[in-house]
Amino acid sequence: MSFTKSLEAFYNHKFNTSSPSSNNGDGDFNVFDLSETINSRLPSPYARYDFFKIMTIHGEHRCHYADKSITFNGNTLLFFNPIVHYQFEILEKNATGFFCVFKEPFFSENYRGRIQDLSMFTPGGKHVYDLNNIQDKEVTLLFEKMLDENNSDYQFKYDLLRNYVSELIHFAGKLEPNEKLYNHPDANARITSIFINLLESQFPIQSPENNIKLRSAGDYASRLGLHVNHLNRAIKLTTGKTTTTHIANRIVIEASALLKHTKWDIAEISYCLGFAQPSHFTYFFKKHTGNTPSSIRFV
Repeated sequence: MSFTKSLEAFYNHKFNTSSPSSNNGDGDFNVFDLSETINSRLPSPYARYDFFKIMTIHGEHRCHYADKSITFNGNTLLFFNPIVHYQFEILEKNATGFFCVFKEPFFSENYRGRIQDLSMFTPGGKHVYDLNNIQDKEVTLLFEKMLDENNSDYQFKYDLLRNYVSELIHFAGKLEPNEKLYNHPDANARITSIFINLLESQFPIQSPENNIKLRSAGDYASRLGLHVNHLNRAIKLTTGKTTTTHIANRIVIEASALLKHTKWDIAEISYCLGFAQPSHFTYFFKKHTGNTPSSIRFV
């Protein structure tokens, strides 16, 4: 189960096609009226996406993160980045608005710093902004200009589109962010469920060239945008086991399967499971099972 969704997968979900428009340009920029998305009312998967997204939307809706949900009502401007997992939930049947998507090269070409360092795109930043009616008209006009320009044949249209995106970012920079938190019935259970799914997404290992990327509680907390203490506390309260225990148990299960059902040597299995040295893997496996890796091969 993948927790990183590509732009192509996003288009598939929203439009039933991998490429709704040929006007992508550098950095895969695209812009849409929300009404154009065929499946806009279907809930998107909770995932991390490999592109940036800016949206304006009207009505009551909700955005879910690992440790909280943000609910909003009225005219809203939202920013999404490729680092933080999220799920956007449209609550109103006839919601209207616009959104644009792009990858980092689109914006960074003419920007000296990193787009991830802008407050509305940082993992711990504020991503939701209330708009009054006048502000909403200004933002809507920018999106309408994007739509017109994106469909034009003007040679330098992507320069103009970058300028419109920059205007949206600076517009938000002048606003006070608004986050009204929606308390989950059991936030700890939600965090635990997301952690378990993310843990399982690393397995099974299909090739000696593959290796798991997340090995520690800190790795998982960073991926989920949580403080490691918050993650540890939620999992302990929900399951009675520590985060480290869950990770170790899953690695032991995978190690046993690889030892028994593949012909990979122990050094290859060690690498796949994130151990720097085979001796480290041997020590870990014996500590948790009482057996050495070689003793259970093909048993």
